[in-house]
Amino acid sequence: MRFPRRSGILMHPTSLPGRFGLGDLGAEAYHFVDFLASAGQSYWQVLPLSPTGYGDSPYQGLSAFAGNPLLISPEKLVELGHLSATDLERMPTFPDDRVDFGPVIYHKMRLLNRAFANFRAQAPADQRAAFSHFCDEQAAWLDDVALFMALKEAHNLHPWPEWEEGAARREPQALARWRASLADEIENQKYRQWQFFEQWLAVKEYANERGIHIIGDIPIFVALDSTDVWANPHLFHLDENVQPAVVSGVPPDYFSETGQLWGHPLYRWEVLAQNGYAWWIDRFRMAFTQADMVRIDHFRGFYNYWEVPAGEETAVKGRWLYGPGADLFHAVTATLGEVAIIAEDLGDFDDESRAGVDALQAEFGYPGMKVLQFAFGAGPDDPFLPHNHSRDCVVYTGSHDNDTTLGWYQATSTEKERDYARKYLGRDGSDIAWDLIRLAWASVANTAITTVQDLLNLGHEARMNTPSTVGPPNWCWRLLPGTLAHEVAGRLLALTAVYGRMP
Repeated sequence: MRFPRRSGILMHPTSLPGRFGLGDLGAEAYHFVDFLASAGQSYWQVLPLSPTGYGDSPYQGLSAFAGNPLLISPEKLVELGHLSATDLERMPTFPDDRVDFGPVIYHKMRLLNRAFANFRAQAPADQRAAFSHFCDEQAAWLDDVALFMALKEAHNLHPWPEWEEGAARREPQALARWRASLADEIENQKYRQWQFFEQWLAVKEYANERGIHIIGDIPIFVALDSTDVWANPHLFHLDENVQPAVVSGVPPDYFSETGQLWGHPLYRWEVLAQNGYAWWIDRFRMAFTQADMVRIDHFRGFYNYWEVPAGEETAVKGRWLYGPGADLFHAVTATLGEVAIIAEDLGDFDDESRAGVDALQAEFGYPGMKVLQFAFGAGPDDPFLPHNHSRDCVVYTGSHDNDTTLGWYQATSTEKERDYARKYLGRDGSDIAWDLIRLAWASVANTAITTVQDLLNLGHEARMNTPSTVGPPNWCWRLLPGTLAHEVAGRLLALTAVYGRMP
């Protein structure tokens, strides 16, 4: 699929301002869409919208299909009559500049429980009918998600392999017993998903009406402690103790002597192929319900992936295996039609793997990624430099896994990179974030994306995530109220017009 010449902003909804400790799908989400439109942008890129587990990472979701209930706007629940204004007044004061996940989760879940109780007690018939319709329409994934989440709470949030054996191994009699004893909790989980989708799809519709398209995100792998593995253990390489037999990672490279050991269970691709990759097709169908186009994290894993035996302490001892390749995407296209996918194709490649991934992208027209912060270390032949870009790529100043551009320039780059960047840009580095935004917007790449942190010229303290680390400050950064001023929109609008990226 050929992308038009457009541009956009990367910011996860949890980073939006708001009074409840974490960005949500209330008024500030609509204000951000208005900002994008006023700045001449075409895309709002988000991270995975899944419910998060340990570490609060959207890339370690509890379900590949469900939405994150923490994003539900309490103010929207007041409008529905499920909460009162008094309920909101009882909420504590949270920091404006970061997410303190522990207290936020505790108080937000109390609000959602109260909203569900009020809905059950007094909701009008039309709302009850809408909820029932949602539950019926989404039952294929919702029934498993709601049961899984209720079981997880009943087992004090422990990972599912540690649950009571009948529940962990999905023995029919045990599940029937649990469904009966947790009936209210299961319905509560379904209520949360209903409200998430009602609110998120309303934001998406508002954005689409204003010419803003949503770029979603699919992590190629799913967490062991997820509905997906619990409900479909036959699709993953698990041993007799329902633990991964082999796990995901990447081998040693220039950046790490021991590689990266991610630890996700790996797919049994031969089993997935037997029913036409139905689980993956359903996953893509959901992704394109939530978004207009989708970035696939670690796309190269569809061509080949690094398999590490379970129990290894590093990713050194592993092997490359071939993924499903074009077969999967032929099945997706046959079912869903031509879809808009961005392939995250970053990393260390040998020649054969690079050629294979490039051929897979070219066959289906999936653009890859060029990150400008990677561009200044290898001289004029570096593929990340704009004069080496093709039209069919997406250029980023940085991503959620990078430092902010100012932080990169001040702290995480080398003097060699900074010197080459100044020479390449013909600038002194005093406005480095906007220098890289201009460079991205000027690229021949059809799509250019920057982060909201770079728009605001924020430093290392505003970094969203540092790979291979867990816990705060990862995923905690928030946009301060009122900082996306008209002046910022005007400056970005001018660049967008100059470089022909206006919608």
